[in-house]
Amino acid sequence: MAAPALLLLALLLPAGAWPGLPRRPCVHCCRPAWPPGPYARVNDRDLWRGDLWRGLPRVRPTIDIEILKGEKGEAGVRGRAGRSGKEGPPGARGLQGRKGQKGQVGPPGAPCQRAYAAFSVGRREGLHSSDHFQAVPFDTELVNLDGAFDLAAGRFLCTVPGVYFLSLNVHTWNYKETYLHIMLNRRPAAVLYAQPSERSVMQAQSLMLLLAAGDAVWVRMFQRDQDNAIYGEHGDLYITFSGHLVKPAAEL
Repeated sequence: MAAPALLLLALLLPAGAWPGLPRRPCVHCCRPAWPPGPYARVNDRDLWRGDLWRGLPRVRPTIDIEILKGEKGEAGVRGRAGRSGKEGPPGARGLQGRKGQKGQVGPPGAPCQRAYAAFSVGRREGLHSSDHFQAVPFDTELVNLDGAFDLAAGRFLCTVPGVYFLSLNVHTWNYKETYLHIMLNRRPAAVLYAQPSERSVMQAQSLMLLLAAGDAVWVRMFQRDQDNAIYGEHGDLYITFSGHLVKPAAEL
């Protein structure tokens, strides 16, 4: 009976209650007490878990970057140019710039190629009408550029279209009628007329016509119920028919 009673007493009494035994602090079974007593043990597992350091204040070290910063290095090799981006929207119009300096005089240009056309013909011999309509031929050439006027036919053939000035001068015959037309192709464009008189006079007619290439201009004598005539002499030139280009059709 004595042994079981001692064992039960040992379990019930705390360790410090036994006489003659040193007192030890209470230690938790799951976590060591802090601060550790003189009998506390620290094993590698506790250190690995970090339980012993959780209560310590955390210290963060500071590093002076200026001390660790080195000297500036050399510039590297320039890289390749990147791809061109998309074209952006047009910007606002800038201010007007200053007026530039006057440039140098350029070389002379080519001469202007202008067309010319002119004729002036005459008749020294007088002419009496022998038919109802009769073309007046000419026998004297004063000016005939490019041979455009046919003396025998009495016609000017237009090769340079444009505006022409035309004039007809005749001398009337005593006691005879003078009746002439300046013709454009088959159409009368103007008339020159003088009544019969005992005195002969100079008579003139002039006009301007717009001629196309291929048009023909000529003088027609018209006979009615009486004699129609124009006077002429071999020594003097009384009958003349002239025309020249005033403005080419290309410049109209």
